[in-house]
Amino acid sequence: MNETEIEQFRQKLLALRSELKDLEGSSREGTKPVELDQADMGSLSRRDSIQAQKGAEEGARLRKRQLQKIDGALRRIELSEFGRCFVCEEELDTCRLSEDPTITRCVNCVEP
Repeated sequence: MNETEIEQFRQKLLALRSELKDLEGSSREGTKPVELDQADMGSLSRRDSIQAQKGAEEGARLRKRQLQKIDGALRRIELSEFGRCFVCEEELDTCRLSEDPTITRCVNCVEP
């Protein structure tokens, strides 16, 4: 993989990280505890609110995990290790990296 391709992946990863951080900031409201004041809402509304809160919390966990993967990929770029399989050290397929630049294993080494 040449330097131009690596720089394109770096820019893509930085854009993804920025997008996720923006989403993280805008979704903080959904993870706040649900008020259970029965005078304000019925039981179905409370259940809906709790379910929405759980969904927001799961989304926050997934964003955090994706941010960790992005930071790992950016570190690998800095260390000149980007684009190589962690297991067999073969070069990763550029098409797969285009779809997900955070991958760390080739097709042959991905655990079933």
